[in-house]
Amino acid sequence: MQENYARDKTFDRQDYSQRPWAIGEYENCCFNSCNFAGQNLSECTFVDCTFIGCNLSMAILNKTAWHSVHFKDCKMLGLRFDTCNPFGLSFSFDHCQLNHASFYQTKIRKTKFHEVQLQEADFTDCDLSESVLAHCDLSGTVFDHSNLSQVDFRTAVNYSINPEGNRIKKAKFSRSGISGLLDKYDIDIEA
Repeated sequence: MQENYARDKTFDRQDYSQRPWAIGEYENCCFNSCNFAGQNLSECTFVDCTFIGCNLSMAILNKTAWHSVHFKDCKMLGLRFDTCNPFGLSFSFDHCQLNHASFYQTKIRKTKFHEVQLQEADFTDCDLSESVLAHCDLSGTVFDHSNLSQVDFRTAVNYSINPEGNRIKKAKFSRSGISGLLDKYDIDIEA
């Protein structure tokens, strides 16, 4: 397949779920209300791109490169970020659904998650240090051997983090969220 190169291009309301996506490099592009559900985005490179209101659920991301990519109001269920190209991996998420996503062994320091559903996501062995999880729902999300140093969890809800199984030095938590650090002890905490 011939590689594409697109720069400063806007893709509006395109449905790529039923037709092949062109492998290539996309720089400073905007994707508005596009459907990539189940699409194979493997070996594509996205640099300084924005995805707004897109559906990327179950897209295949083998060796996909994300460099300074912003996702807003996107549905992104079941994505395997652990299969992406790790070099320069950087993105941010605003009002997205990232349920069942895998960030296993990724290095995504300083990542911003704002009002994101991260239910049953996997951050095992992930370096999430200095990230912000503002107003995120972390129900059933797994943190195991993760670097959570300086992560801001103050407005996140429904998390369960074992302080003995993760690095949490200088992480920020609210008083109401402290019970999420004590779940492994199976104790009752009353207000």
